[in-house]
Amino acid sequence: MNPNLGSIVTAMVTPFDATLRVDYDRLAALADDLVSHGSDGLVVAGTTGESPTLTDDEKIELLRVVLGTVKGRALVVAGTGSNDTEHSVALTKRAEAAGAQAVLLVTPYYNKPPARGLLLHFQTIAAATSLPVIIYNIPSRCVVNLPPELLAELAAIENIVAVKQANPDLEQSRRLRELCDLALYAGNDDMLLDVLKMGGAGGICVASHVVGVRMAEVVKLMRAGEVSRAEALTQELDPLYAALFATTNPILVKAALELLGRPAGGLRPPLVAADREERDALAAELRRAGLL
Repeated sequence: MNPNLGSIVTAMVTPFDATLRVDYDRLAALADDLVSHGSDGLVVAGTTGESPTLTDDEKIELLRVVLGTVKGRALVVAGTGSNDTEHSVALTKRAEAAGAQAVLLVTPYYNKPPARGLLLHFQTIAAATSLPVIIYNIPSRCVVNLPPELLAELAAIENIVAVKQANPDLEQSRRLRELCDLALYAGNDDMLLDVLKMGGAGGICVASHVVGVRMAEVVKLMRAGEVSRAEALTQELDPLYAALFATTNPILVKAALELLGRPAGGLRPPLVAADREERDALAAELRRAGLL
């Protein structure tokens, strides 16, 4: 199984209304805008979508709305991972029935399973679906890291096809490329160029909410062998990447969308809106990037 999962895959925010209920109309508008501006894949109900505070029913409805909006113009990935294997299996089955084209499974968090438990977790979920599975390695949030050797073991499972690597240790990504043929996606925006230089597939991104066309251009330039131009464009984007992650994601990408006249509402507690200092710093960077 080697599906085309896309190159710039945006991990979508979840728009909320004034009462913090999901705003499905804004969700549809956002999905359409992203696909028109550089995204060839979308993730719903991922970390950026505030998955910890979404119900399973909300996650499935998010998926249905985005699928109905995109209509095949981009691959739609459902975030169905958790730290409960049985729950993840059930949600993955629901997502497949609703039409998801792939699933994203985050490393189990908080309960800190050992390597054998991690293998069992991902093996069990992959066996419960025919969909392509993307593993999401993000040790900064989950504490547990998936080392290259463990990911290579998981790569032997037919429908585990890719990894979203949000471990900034690039040597681990290089080692993974040596060990197996999992499609490698940058899980942090500032890793995109480095991952592409390794022959990676692209990025599962956040900044693509606001600079998707430019990020897609980085991919295009690298694939055309125009490395110096890709490096120059990345150097221009790096300050914006830093500004968007100055505090916990998705606080600042939602602030950026509001500043740019594309509001996606507030954040569900315990996340909180950006404060004045954070908003001012972000606004200054958006102006520098010619966006505001």
